[in-house]
Amino acid sequence: MLNTVLVALDGSDITERVIQTLDNLLLSQDSKVILCHVIPTSDQELEQPADRPKSDSSRVSYWQFEKQLQAYQSQLSCKSELEVVSGDPAAEIICLANIYKAELILIGSRGLTGMKRIVQGSVSSQVMEEANCSVLVVKPKIGDS
Repeated sequence: MLNTVLVALDGSDITERVIQTLDNLLLSQDSKVILCHVIPTSDQELEQPADRPKSDSSRVSYWQFEKQLQAYQSQLSCKSELEVVSGDPAAEIICLANIYKAELILIGSRGLTGMKRIVQGSVSSQVMEEANCSVLVVKPKIGDS
């Protein structure tokens, strides 16, 4: 049995399939699920002085994501926690997995190929390469991407 599963959700179309996959995992009542969302920060935001207040739009999106995660959390039958963080998505997902000592990371793939994958990068590929635990990548249904 899995003790700790980190579920990375990004609010895209693949989110529902990731949640369905989580439902299909055999988790005990003692298992713990961490639902997380990473708000990507641009290089410009990272260079912003710490004492400068964040824009209202970033606070609104934070609360929207937290509310969405709470809705998924209410459907779980095991212990769970929520994490909404900002930063580089792959790095933050790996960091959270290490903090919680996750045995599995569950993440969706947008199914990008070719130039889009090169330009936008693949968070799921980077997480698979760099994570210290197993990673289950949920792909979109054929025709969904």
